[in-house]
Amino acid sequence: MPIDADAADSALLGPTAGVATAQPDRFTGSTTDTQEHDHHHLIVELGKLRPTLLRGLRLLLETVVIPTMLLYACTLTVGSFWGLIAVLAWCAFTVGVRFIARARVPGTLLLAVGMIVGRTTISLAFSSVYVYLFQPIIGSLFMAALFLGSAAIGRPVTMRLAQDFVALPNRLFHDKRVRRMFTEVALIWGASRLIDASLGYSMLQFGGVDAGLLSRGTFSALLTVTAVAACAAWGWNKLRRMPGVTFRMA
Repeated sequence: MPIDADAADSALLGPTAGVATAQPDRFTGSTTDTQEHDHHHLIVELGKLRPTLLRGLRLLLETVVIPTMLLYACTLTVGSFWGLIAVLAWCAFTVGVRFIARARVPGTLLLAVGMIVGRTTISLAFSSVYVYLFQPIIGSLFMAALFLGSAAIGRPVTMRLAQDFVALPNRLFHDKRVRRMFTEVALIWGASRLIDASLGYSMLQFGGVDAGLLSRGTFSALLTVTAVAACAAWGWNKLRRMPGVTFRMA
């Protein structure tokens, strides 16, 4: 099967995807016109979806759900100070187990843990769980501004982030329909961050620290999972309908 120039670019990016031009008779019948139309048909092979989803779920549990639940349980029993210490201990345990097992530590995990350690340290300095819970609200507002702003100026940040997960041929990023899809996904994610910030602030302001912990550990996590699923479904639905391109799982 002949490989076009974009396939070579994709191969350099990594094993998550491959691109090739389809042979004319692979997708069509025997008519000459149809064969000529499909001569430049692209097949993009995506990486396996299940391992990626499992890694994302594990990251969510390790960096959002479990630390928040630890803080909540300790706040109710031994006090908020020890709850913040427990969060730091959990972060050290999460990364330390991987180092001891000589397993690869994902960059996203290190980034998330680093942010948690920073938040927890600031909260300890102020001796306040409120400060710990308020910081993610600011973070969500920042993310909303980043994603919505990038969509507004026509340079969606989602287009750059997508390249960290799947290798797409360069020509797709110059297609107006693909750029519009990434813009729409940026709008969806930005809106979800606004909802997250609003929910977190409302629960914290009107329900107190306990309600804030509940919101952060459950509602925020569920909203994140829902937003990721919505973005993935929207993007997949748009891409699979593009003429001249076929996406398939490896």
